[in-house]
Amino acid sequence: MVLTLKILLVIASLILIASVLLQQGNSAGLSGSIGGGAEQLFGKKKSRGLEKYLTYATIGGAIIFIVSSLVLVAME
Repeated sequence: MVLTLKILLVIASLILIASVLLQQGNSAGLSGSIGGGAEQLFGKKKSRGLEKYLTYATIGGAIIFIVSSLVLVAME
C-alpha cells in the first residue's frame, strides 16, 4: 500500500510539473500585472483548447499530490 502511494505521488508530481511548465503566462511585464490582475482574479479570460486541459491537469495533479502526501504521512 505504501509503495502504491509513493508511485502515485511520483506520477502526480510529474503531471503537476509538466502541466505548470507547459502553461503560457497570462501577463506581460509590469503593465500586464497592473492591468490584468483583475481579469485573472475574477476569471474574465476563459481558457480554451490545450490550455483548458492543462488547467484541469494542474488542479487534478495538485489534489492527488496533496491527498496522497497526507495519507502517506498518516500511514507512516
